[in-house]
Amino acid sequence: MKKTALLAAALSAAMTMPAAAQEVTLGLGYSDYHRETAEDSAVFALDYLHTPFHERGRLSARFGAGLEVQETGDIFAGVGISGTIDLNNNWFIETSVMPGAYHDSEPGNDLGSAFEIRSLLAVGKRFQNGKAVSLAFSHKSNASTADENPGVNSLTLRWHIPLSR
Repeated sequence: MKKTALLAAALSAAMTMPAAAQEVTLGLGYSDYHRETAEDSAVFALDYLHTPFHERGRLSARFGAGLEVQETGDIFAGVGISGTIDLNNNWFIETSVMPGAYHDSEPGNDLGSAFEIRSLLAVGKRFQNGKAVSLAFSHKSNASTADENPGVNSLTLRWHIPLSR
């Protein structure tokens, strides 16, 4: 639980940094755990994406942080890297990898360890005002670093809110 608190503090600290092409995404979706004994549930996701540290053509890369809370009480907090490829007509593809801490609320939702990695792939559309909507598929697992690695998949509808323009 200490790791989750530290990651949540890091997310809060990152959000107080100067705003320049930063973005917050709010997501609502559903998670499907791979174990039969697990309780699938709705998920709320909050991601913070910092100013890109690399931009070349249509590709940009930036650091980010994510927090996911399941309806069942399971919590994931992670930090990592996100990449975006801008397509034609304001469409984009986003991907991210965020290692972090996971706390299950019940034994059936145990993912094998407190260390989990969330990988995400999203397709979205940006509007004239800078806001965007995307549909994301994400997967959390411990990458076989523990004895068990059941994993969980989530599908979320996300609302992207720029912190500056």
